Amino acid sequence: MDEQHIKELLRMKGKTLYHRESRELEFKEQFNFAGLSDYFRDFAGFANNVGGYMIFGVKDAPRVPCGLTAASLDQFDKIDPELITGYLLDFFSPSIDWGCATVEVDGMTFGVFRIFEATTKPVIAKKNDDRGNLKNGEIYYRYGGRTQVILHAELEAIINKRIERTNREWVHLMEKIGKVGPSNAAILDTEKGVIEKDPDNILVVDDELVEKIKFIKEGAFNEKEGASTLRLVGDVVPVSKVEITKKVKEDILKRYPLSATDLANEVRKTLPNVKQNKIWEAIRDNGLKHNHDYSVFNFRNKTAQDEYERLGIVPPATPSIYNGEAVEFVINVLKDE
Repeated sequence: MDEQHIKELLRMKGKTLYHRESRELEFKEQFNFAGLSDYFRDFAGFANNVGGYMIFGVKDAPRVPCGLTAASLDQFDKIDPELITGYLLDFFSPSIDWGCATVEVDGMTFGVFRIFEATTKPVIAKKNDDRGNLKNGEIYYRYGGRTQVILHAELEAIINKRIERTNREWVHLMEKIGKVGPSNAAILDTEKGVIEKDPDNILVVDDELVEKIKFIKEGAFNEKEGASTLRLVGDVVPVSKVEITKKVKEDILKRYPLSATDLANEVRKTLPNVKQNKIWEAIRDNGLKHNHDYSVFNFRNKTAQDEYERLGIVPPATPSIYNGEAVEFVINVLKDE
C-alpha cells in the first residue's frame, strides 16, 4: 500500500478534496460489513479496468474528509483478509487481487482498499447475492467515477487482448520448438512426473526429483548466484509403456490446521486486547506466509498451484493455513511490542 499516494488522493484544495472520483478512485463515507456486496461490485469493476483505490472516511456533497467513526474503524480493523478473499472467490472468477490498510491524515483515520488490475480478464460474477448488487454472469467495469455493467466496446477490447496474449504465447512456444526441432522436443508434466516425447518415448521422473525441480525466470539464470537447480545424471532408459499411479498426498490440514481467523483467535486467548490488524502485521512483517515452519499456501485448485510452481509467484487471493508454532511466534512478537 503506497501511503504517500493515498495521502495525495486525500489532498485538500480549499475546503474540498482536490481529487474527484474516477476510474481509479472511489470515496465512501463509512465502512460497514453490510455493504460488502456493494464494495465487491466495485472490486470487480476496478479489476476489469486498471485497478484502483476505495477510501472510507470521506463525506459526499461537498467532498470533504471526515475520517472513520469509532464504530466504523472497529469494523474495518476486524476485516479478515482471507475471509474476504473467500467471499470474492465465491462470487467471482477469476480471482481478484486486493489489499487493505488504515492511513492517518491530519489526525483522522481512513480505511483503504487497493484493488489491482486483473491479470486474466474479464472477472465475471458467478452467482447472485442477497441484496441484488451482484448477478450471475454479469461483468462489472469501472468507468469515470462509477461502476456499472460493462459496455460492448470495453468488453470487446478485453476479449481481443486475451486472444492476442494467447496467440503470442503459442507463437513463443512454437519458436522454441522450432529452434530445437520437433524431433528433439518433449513435454515435462510435473503432475504425473513424466517427460513425454510421444506415446512410445516416455521418461519417468521419480517423485522425489519432481519435488526438487525449480524453475528459473527467463533471463535471470546465473551459474554462481542463481537459485539451485536440478541436474539429472546417469543412464536414461525410455520405456514403451508407463502406468502412472495417482498418489494421495499427505493431508496438509493435519500439519497446518489453522486458518488466519483461527490463528487470530488463538493469539487472543493469550493477548485478549490485541487488535486484529496487529496480528496481520506480525504475519506480514515477519514473512510467516513464506516460511513452511509456520504456514503453507492452501491452493484452491491445481491451476493456482501450477502457476506458483511454474513462476515462483503466489497467485492472487491464495489463503495461507498455519500451525501451532505460528501462534506462538505471533504471540512472542506482539509481547515484545
